[in-house]
Amino acid sequence: MTRTPELKAWGRSTIRTACPLDCPDSCTLEVTVEKGRVVKIDGGDANPATRDYICGKVRNFGERVYGEDRLLYPAVRKGLKGQGVFTRVTWNEALETIAGRMIAIRDTEGADAILPFSYGGSNGLLSQDTNDARLFRGFGTSRLARTVCAAPTGAANQALYGKMAGVTYADYVHAKLIVLWGVNPSASGIHLVPFVREAQKNGATLVVIDPRATALARLSDLHIAPRPGTDLPIALALHRHVFENGLADERFLAQHTRGAGDLRRRASEWTIPRAAEIAGVDPAAIERLASLYAASSPALIRCGWGIERNRNGGSAAAAILALPAVAGKFGVRGGGFSMSNSASWGIKAAAWMDETPEPATRLVNMNHLGRALTEYTDPPVRMLFVYNCNPLATMPDQNRVLEGLTREDLFTVVYEQVFTDTTRYADVLLPATTFLENYDIAKGYGPISLQLVQPAIEAEGEARPNAEVFSQLAARLGLGGAEEETDTLLRIASKLPESAAGLLETGIATPPFGGAPVQFVDVFPLTPDGKVDLFPEALDTSAPAGLYGYQPDPATPQYPLALISPASEKTISSTLGELRARPAALHMHPADAAARGLSQDDPVRVFNDLGEVQCPVGIDRNIRPGTVSLAKGLWRKSTYNNTTSNALVPDTLTDLGGGACFNDARVEVALLGRH
Repeated sequence: MTRTPELKAWGRSTIRTACPLDCPDSCTLEVTVEKGRVVKIDGGDANPATRDYICGKVRNFGERVYGEDRLLYPAVRKGLKGQGVFTRVTWNEALETIAGRMIAIRDTEGADAILPFSYGGSNGLLSQDTNDARLFRGFGTSRLARTVCAAPTGAANQALYGKMAGVTYADYVHAKLIVLWGVNPSASGIHLVPFVREAQKNGATLVVIDPRATALARLSDLHIAPRPGTDLPIALALHRHVFENGLADERFLAQHTRGAGDLRRRASEWTIPRAAEIAGVDPAAIERLASLYAASSPALIRCGWGIERNRNGGSAAAAILALPAVAGKFGVRGGGFSMSNSASWGIKAAAWMDETPEPATRLVNMNHLGRALTEYTDPPVRMLFVYNCNPLATMPDQNRVLEGLTREDLFTVVYEQVFTDTTRYADVLLPATTFLENYDIAKGYGPISLQLVQPAIEAEGEARPNAEVFSQLAARLGLGGAEEETDTLLRIASKLPESAAGLLETGIATPPFGGAPVQFVDVFPLTPDGKVDLFPEALDTSAPAGLYGYQPDPATPQYPLALISPASEKTISSTLGELRARPAALHMHPADAAARGLSQDDPVRVFNDLGEVQCPVGIDRNIRPGTVSLAKGLWRKSTYNNTTSNALVPDTLTDLGGGACFNDARVEVALLGRH
């Protein structure tokens, strides 16, 4: 494999690549380059599910590549953290400084006083868990539990089904009932939308379960808007309805599952009226959903990640994913469930580690970053190495994270594409390439796809790719020789399964199961005994209230409003947050605004005991009363007082998987200046 020849051309050319950003779709891209600069990004046709069009976020990605916030060279800070200036240095100086500090910390307090901090949702198989993992494992640093997203749902999916492949986009058109539960494809995963709309034209009934009336909810046949954190009672009420009315597929349960009796007992207390009262919805709506689901075939549930962001998230995901097994919805095209298809290729990151096992060092849950930086003493965190992540914008308990980052005795390295909220507190800055400037392997988790990401342009300034930087740093630490990016790519490609053959030659691998598996026809559970485990003992033991045990709403009279932070059309997590030009608005139902004497665009304070956010209010009939929302991924500059919703989010953990409870923030709202 050779570097794309068009990179050297001083004319106009179009280069095919793929999008690795944190979205299920993984679009094929056609990037037009003129005189060495990106002039257009459009959709390609190699991935049939993405149908030649792309989202506005990626279409305008050149604004990040060439924006004023782009990091172009290594630098070191002079002056106080958050207030100092950065002075340009060479790559050699920067890497020598980092290596020297790592050795000094290891020799005085131990290598587990070093905390690597990353989250690779927008990174492929090359740019995370390759040379970086080899480096940190070999050096013996603290380990990071990357649980801020998909941990509760992943734990449920793994325990029940072993992450069996799910229904892909193309088969939605065969469904007669589609339930979109805790997912908003219009903001993330836009290529699902036309398949859903096509299914509706074919006569499918669409149900959307979301606290907001999203675009698809407004086009649905039934919209259920529960209180955040109450998806579990609704799912258990559906189970009770199926079991108690003789609608369970007893033959399927006997042949393909275990634990059905335990699930039935846990669901037995959840009558539809009780679940409706807890969830704050009309019981008739749950009755209608129960009847539709029992009677429809093929019936498909799309289980999203919105359901997991609370204290009951893991049990809710398990209950939802168990529904097609109990009601007998498998075995037909367009029936069953869809969630993440990331495991469909059978690729495990550990395959590239070779002789570098994971050390038995301290494990830090990333949602407890604020605690780790301010409270840990055995040993304290002396170095924070941030990459593929913007923790000040994305982690819970933002004010405590900020407190930790301002420690002058904390040596912080930030390896980043642009000048983020987190970079302001760095001691050393390293400039990273974007996906338009490096190689990677993008794995779609909606459609089953595996594509080659290749550079469309030369790197801006002195930016370097992850694989190269971590390899060079490892060499300075005596952990192996330096490796070029293309060498790392070839090494990883050589270890991919046979199903991925031809990836480097054609740019896209032929997906397994023809890219559209039918559950319990083409694919089966990957659990040890090949059965669906409807009541995994390990989950029941680890959940605070037991598996399927409901934990009450944390609202209080002082803080009665549920604050949620849904994905927006403007960012991918916090990526591209630098491009937001206007202050972000808090969305609030008219009844809640009227009760507080608030009008459209009033400046408000959103507050609880953890902190306060100041921003304008937006009156919005599409959000349920008692719930307010402030977009996910905001940067601090997008509010009046430089805090975001995460300043109001506790660092409590979900019932399963140790995930973040973003939607358990409970707040009050008042006119700014009024107390």
